[in-house]
Amino acid sequence: MPQKIKVRYQKEIVPKLTEQFGYTNLHQVPKLVKITLNRGLGEAAQNAKALDASLVEIGIITGQKPVVTRAKKAIAGFKLRQGMPVGIMVTLRADRMYAFLDRFINLALPRIRDFRGISPKSFDGRGNYTLGIREQLIFPEIEYDSIDQIRGMDISIITTANTDEEGRALLKEFGMPFRDN
Repeated sequence: MPQKIKVRYQKEIVPKLTEQFGYTNLHQVPKLVKITLNRGLGEAAQNAKALDASLVEIGIITGQKPVVTRAKKAIAGFKLRQGMPVGIMVTLRADRMYAFLDRFINLALPRIRDFRGISPKSFDGRGNYTLGIREQLIFPEIEYDSIDQIRGMDISIITTANTDEEGRALLKEFGMPFRDN
């Protein structure tokens, strides 16, 4: 499966972007570097089950074991001590990244309720794209009966693009459904 999207990148997307932006060198063409999934778990400090359930869910979605992120410093107002678990994250590269992107674009995004496309404004100025998802049920790997609570996550797609315009063109060629604003 990841081979299909990788071959499409090399055979179709690279020539198209080279023509569109007038690149003189193959290495100027933007490419995907990594995809990171991040879930903040404020309740993990009091509820250890939330952390365990999230680790399993993100592991099933990505096919890779997530890392627990911990608080860097104590914040009394949030009842947070240094070193307490505050979230989980996973970084996907190479074949797993392409496989996840393919499943995300073709299976997960169309399952969002009232979906009209994703915002084209969530670029960071350097060609990287981040979007938030409200519920994990859009992924076909997650069964409704197996979850204890609906939780969202942030997905960041990091590219080698220098501008938002190049990053948007790259993701659009991969099939990312941007809405027209």
